Amino acid sequence: MRNGTITNKYKAEKRKKVVVLIILAAAVLVLAFVCLFVGSSRMSVSDCISALLRTSSSAADVRIIWNIRIPRVLAAVIAGAGLSVSGLIMQSVLNNPMASPSTLGVSNAAVFGANLSIIAFAGGFLTTGNNLTNYSTGANPYAVSFVAFVFSLLSILLILALCKLRSFSSGVVVLAGIATGSVWTAGTALLQFYATDVGLSAAVIWSFGDLGRATYLTDLIMFAAVAVGSTFFALMAWRYNAILSGDAQAKTMDVKVDVLRFVSLLAASMITALCVSYLGMIGFVGIICPHIVKKLLGHNHRYTVPASILSGSLLLLLADTLSRSIGSAAIPVGAITTLLGAPFFIAVIFGKKENGS
Repeated sequence: MRNGTITNKYKAEKRKKVVVLIILAAAVLVLAFVCLFVGSSRMSVSDCISALLRTSSSAADVRIIWNIRIPRVLAAVIAGAGLSVSGLIMQSVLNNPMASPSTLGVSNAAVFGANLSIIAFAGGFLTTGNNLTNYSTGANPYAVSFVAFVFSLLSILLILALCKLRSFSSGVVVLAGIATGSVWTAGTALLQFYATDVGLSAAVIWSFGDLGRATYLTDLIMFAAVAVGSTFFALMAWRYNAILSGDAQAKTMDVKVDVLRFVSLLAASMITALCVSYLGMIGFVGIICPHIVKKLLGHNHRYTVPASILSGSLLLLLADTLSRSIGSAAIPVGAITTLLGAPFFIAVIFGKKENGS
């Protein structure tokens, strides 16, 4: 009788988790569709539908939907999923609920790389000076993204190399990440200090997380990275569950903890680096979504990995919808996610107080 009760309880919990996943997936689809009808052009719903079906008499409306809004929505879905699942994996393998791409300095390194490309090579003190015409002809967004990605990759490889010199523990990784992140931030400040007005303005504008930069090509590249990384994370779900019990317990289950931690951090950081290098800084997605998912579904990675993917897409779609609904021009989506982060941390602090922790 007792075994039957436990089995029924397990099935009920499983059904609840599946229902949550279905609701999240449906919400992502609905909000993605709604996002197509929101924007500064003030197109009516009928105009948007006509443009979407390519039956509109306005070529401008068709271009807005197919060349601007659809790539932007796809970028929100893909980047939100990638940043969220990367945050979840970082928190799991480091056993640190506040772990995120920012904690490991990945985002800081991307900002430094972008500033170096913009200020020193495209629109700053070494080449074009204050000539706006030279800047517009010399700046290459793909070059900026490439340099940002390279520095992000170098940063995570440096952190992992430093950790290999000492014991590869979660505490060492976090400390190394904070240290290297501070170095990249200092380097960014020095670059901006010596930049011209044009270079500084361009660098600051890049730092704002902006989905408007997305194209079908960048979406495809991000999708390939997020899809491969997410598949790997899903396949490793039971190993991540084992790590939650502690490294020693995981090793008794034949889990190569150090190797898994290294590969997982590298994969999560590469996904983050790619998203940040194309879209700029989009903070807090990798912290907010995993926390909410674990609150709803527990810590089983069979469910938290897909739920984090869906919740990240949902959060970034919501932030993008808000950014385009406020004012006459779209607000950088990074500002919206940062604003959402403040009340989230306050809620976490008060929640811990109530639990007596």
